Amino acid sequence: MQKDRSRPRIYSGERLGQSISPYDKEASSAAVNDNLPSLKGKLDAQAILLLIVNALFSTANALSGTFVGVYLWKAKNDYALIGWFTLVTHLTMALTFWLAGKWVKEHNKMNCLRIGVSVSAVFYMLVLWLGANSIHYFVWLGMVQGVSSGLFWIAFNVVYFEVTDPYNRDRFNGWVGLLGSGAGILAPWISGFLIVSLGDMVGYRLIFSISLGIFVLGVIISFFLKKRKTQGTYEWFLAIRCLRQKETPWRRVALALVAQGFREGVFGFMIGLLVYISTSSEASLGNFVLITSAVSLVSFWIAGRYIKPKFRKTAMFIGAAMAVVVILPFFWVIDYRTLLIFGLGASLFFPMYTVPMVSTVFDLIGSKEDSAKQREEYVVLRELALNAGRVCGVLLFIAVVSWSTAPLVIQVLLLVIGSSTLVSWFFMKKQLTVIKS
Repeated sequence: MQKDRSRPRIYSGERLGQSISPYDKEASSAAVNDNLPSLKGKLDAQAILLLIVNALFSTANALSGTFVGVYLWKAKNDYALIGWFTLVTHLTMALTFWLAGKWVKEHNKMNCLRIGVSVSAVFYMLVLWLGANSIHYFVWLGMVQGVSSGLFWIAFNVVYFEVTDPYNRDRFNGWVGLLGSGAGILAPWISGFLIVSLGDMVGYRLIFSISLGIFVLGVIISFFLKKRKTQGTYEWFLAIRCLRQKETPWRRVALALVAQGFREGVFGFMIGLLVYISTSSEASLGNFVLITSAVSLVSFWIAGRYIKPKFRKTAMFIGAAMAVVVILPFFWVIDYRTLLIFGLGASLFFPMYTVPMVSTVFDLIGSKEDSAKQREEYVVLRELALNAGRVCGVLLFIAVVSWSTAPLVIQVLLLVIGSSTLVSWFFMKKQLTVIKS
């Protein structure tokens, strides 16, 4: 069979000759590329298991994580304090990613994933144990949450790279979003209902306890994921070396990731908190998440199914632009109605932004054999850039709310931070056209 020279060569951890002679790696990679058309878009059993573990992790966090900010707010009505909690979480997460990179590269990455899930369970155990005193230990709680997220996501992202390729990556990301949205449909609504029905103390204890059980189930199922082989030695400062190279696309991509994280760092906690402040009801927050997650579920399914590599640039621009447009109703008033308009709009269009963004970055990692072999270091680079953006966004948030919490100030702050999606698209637009189907 004559090899198709027009097709880009694709590498992943499963296809780097880990089980063949090192002298035959090039031939093996080429053979895989020739056979890709018959496998296009398919997810194997390992990918499906990874989706299940991620779904359980998302469900447990959806049950309780949505209400952590509210829990802290009820103890002390202080935007800045919640900002500091979030800042500590992201700083610890970034450090954990960098340090855990060596473990994932040279030792058992599946144990890293399992411990990440376990530490998440420890976080909710601590919140249960501390109760109302949690507000006095927000720094330590933020550190525990940062460690859990860092350990889980570095292992998850590396394994995700290994079990996918550019032909099924959009589909996998669509399923991640779809399952995450599915978890978000019922879990926060159930949590809000239980808190309102049983009262704060019993309600919060129950939902945190249920999350513990789901985390344990996630750890058990993770043992069905096969142990990944290790290869190579961890390069501690690859991110710095890579970003110093003028010809590398990673300089543009890193800036795009910083812009993406800039929005995530604040909107990740602020919108839910604003819903609670506007309604003074956990049940209303649960309803809000239920409605927006239902829309997001459909949107992620469509994005994962229909966004192909050649459509990524246009899709991401539409998603990035609409993510800014839906913030504008806040300038009328920030109440439950405008927050719901924002939530519905973001849920509808944001998958068009995130699916191409995630897929393209991981395609870049797999575009060369050298970078695929150093996938752990490049995953760390990606996460360091995201967390740098999150830290910058949260620092701006803390600075502004410490100065004023007037409605206009909050509205302008949300618009400025939310507009970073367009900055992200600007730096990504060249890379979005590199790999075509």
